[in-house]
Amino acid sequence: MDATIEIITKGNYTEEKLEKVVSFLYEYLDQYGDDRKYIRKAVDYAMAIDGRPGGFIVHAEENGETVGAVVINKTGMGGYIPENILVYIAVHRNQRGKGMGKKLMQSTIDNSEGDIALHVEKDNPAKFLYEKMGFTNPYLEMRWKR
Repeated sequence: MDATIEIITKGNYTEEKLEKVVSFLYEYLDQYGDDRKYIRKAVDYAMAIDGRPGGFIVHAEENGETVGAVVINKTGMGGYIPENILVYIAVHRNQRGKGMGKKLMQSTIDNSEGDIALHVEKDNPAKFLYEKMGFTNPYLEMRWKR
């Protein structure tokens, strides 16, 4: 059976669905993940909770089980920074290597208005998927931390 892909927005989300996405991402982001509270913060941002700019979630489900998810946050800075940032993407371990990541990315691209930025660690195998989907690395990111 093929997975059903749903776009979750501020107009159609339920708390149950958001919590399902957060739990999935927390489990399947593996070594590239964050604390649950930060995943929840990005999900709330995507749903424009508390006046945030919003975004959307791409949610893939098969037989009632989440098999993939993407969280996109709008930056509100179109023109000089990409309009969207892909904050999280994860695929269920049983779905890896079967095209689910590509389906999630294509849905993300199809449902985004404007450009998309993402951060990926140089050793993350997903980097090859992003390159296949047309993402390039024109900049070197630098950070200063307090």
